[in-house]
Amino acid sequence: MPLSHRPLSACILAVLLGFSSLLQAQPREIDWLELMPKEDLALLESMPEIEHEGDGPALLPDEIMTGRVVPEMSDVSGRIAGFVVPLKTTTDRRILEFFLVPYYGACIHVPPPPPNQIIHITYPEGFEHEFLFEPVWVEGTLVIEDTENAMGASSYSMEATAIEPYR
Repeated sequence: MPLSHRPLSACILAVLLGFSSLLQAQPREIDWLELMPKEDLALLESMPEIEHEGDGPALLPDEIMTGRVVPEMSDVSGRIAGFVVPLKTTTDRRILEFFLVPYYGACIHVPPPPPNQIIHITYPEGFEHEFLFEPVWVEGTLVIEDTENAMGASSYSMEATAIEPYR
């Protein structure tokens, strides 16, 4: 290669390497449906409309509430968007622990989502979140872990490394 082309080649290579590292810096976006095994997705797609009978809550079929997980989603780092259901807060209203759910009102209204559609999030530094109807992005590493309390049950958990408003 002639000497006059080497600086241009080096410059192009540097730009491409810089662009490549920029692409790698973007966290993977996790989709809620990736957390459901194929058999649960099939149940969900073939499920009849939920019936509200009597004064009790509407219930999802037992088969979909088993909490089955997708083993390949264990230790996946990325970010996922959802809504906050606070579980533990500080006296100054910073949220330290919450369930992340795919739609507003889940776990507050019935029926709750299946456990594989709820992620138990811990965020030791806490964050302020005034309006629960506003979604957030949560970044971290997904872990298969059961959590159960009065608000619901989850099949996945994540210690958040970042939380920001969904835009």
